[in-house]
Amino acid sequence: MNYSQIAKQIVDAIGGKENVSAAAHCATRLRLVLNDEEKVNQAKLDEMDIVKGTFSTGGQYQIILGAGIVNEVYKELSKLTGMGEMSTKEVSSAGSKKMNPLQRFVKMLSDIFVPIIPAIVAGGLLMGINNLLTAQDLFIEGMSLVEANPGMADLAALINTFANAAFVFLPILIGFSATQRFGGNPYLGATLGMLMVHPDLLNGWGYGEALTNGEIPVWNIFGYEIAKIGYQGTVLPVLVASFILAKIETNLRKITPSSLDNLLTPLLSIFITGLLTFTLVGPITRTAGNLLSDGLIWLYDTTGFIGAALFGLAYAPIVITGMHHSFIAVETQLLADIAKTGGSFIFPVAAMSNVAQGAATLAVLLIARDAKVKGVASAAGISALLGITEPAMFGVNLKLRYPFIAAIIGAAAGSGFMSLFHVKAIALGAAGLPGVISIKPGTITFYVLGMLISCAVAFIVTIVLGKRAAKKQG
Repeated sequence: MNYSQIAKQIVDAIGGKENVSAAAHCATRLRLVLNDEEKVNQAKLDEMDIVKGTFSTGGQYQIILGAGIVNEVYKELSKLTGMGEMSTKEVSSAGSKKMNPLQRFVKMLSDIFVPIIPAIVAGGLLMGINNLLTAQDLFIEGMSLVEANPGMADLAALINTFANAAFVFLPILIGFSATQRFGGNPYLGATLGMLMVHPDLLNGWGYGEALTNGEIPVWNIFGYEIAKIGYQGTVLPVLVASFILAKIETNLRKITPSSLDNLLTPLLSIFITGLLTFTLVGPITRTAGNLLSDGLIWLYDTTGFIGAALFGLAYAPIVITGMHHSFIAVETQLLADIAKTGGSFIFPVAAMSNVAQGAATLAVLLIARDAKVKGVASAAGISALLGITEPAMFGVNLKLRYPFIAAIIGAAAGSGFMSLFHVKAIALGAAGLPGVISIKPGTITFYVLGMLISCAVAFIVTIVLGKRAAKKQG
């Protein structure tokens, strides 16, 4: 391929080098911050065989080129624009300046939670494996695998310990990531998280029972009592506490003499934030977090089929705006408090949406006449079934419109069906076909049936709408 020529065509199509203020690339996409996206010649980009799709989100204009190609095109594009190598983080920061306050808030949550997703996924999937070993009637009627094979009991116990670690010590992970995002020292953030799950504190999960029995331990400081309660598995308290820590630290550094900075700043930052956390921030945000979780569970349980169907219908449009990143924080809380919540209902809905997008794209592969569309649809459709929808959604379905409409209808049908059987996830993972392992035992069959319904509806509706569109054009 003539990467230099490809880069020149892309630069011309996006309004020239003067229109590019920042540029980087990830595994498959050019990620550009443009001064004026109105100057983009979309038709010219669509005509390029190398371009698999384009979309704008989070202040960035992204061009899907594919793995192994994007890095070579980026090198040539950097030469043409006169820009040095930039990281995706730098481009993301530049793009955030073009966002509205709500978009910046969602991006903030994404920046905090995306780095810790691998730990949550690992813990959640291990929890899923433990459930496969200990769930009755899943493989053997009236028995679990552990009951049928007692020698596996300690293996299941070992896996359960590994699975719980990320959720028990979740405040440490969030404290590190959030404090870093807010501009503070991430190791002080991790220390704050350790304070919140210290073994000397009442276990956060035992708080409700202790409150009922009137047995909450306290620190009595000059007659003022501070409850010794841990925050295991919580999200909101450590988020707010990390923000306060970062602001206290950065402001202290401005006024503390440099000779005393390394001594006084960490000491005062941790002590002041810790005091505020256990007296004000923790109790208030714990209540707020519980209300949020209870409200979401009530909404899901009360609205039932209709509510889940509407959520499934809206999920893909939410993905287009980038707002779905805010769900990560909610899902983390639902999974951390799984004994009460039963798991996350968001993950199964996301899976229904993803496989529906894939099925609609594969239907386009069947009926399309354009060779380029067929080429993109074949790989993108399979990718979406496995949980990666960007190529399918932005490269095929949104361009043709009718597959996207069919996909959200399919997602609504599958999501509504699953709600009838209270399908929930006990782990994060790939929201698609591989997501089976993340689903609560006993509802896996309904998850699979939900995916089949989503795929079938999306596929059939795409065929019907595609034939109508062809008749209008011809």
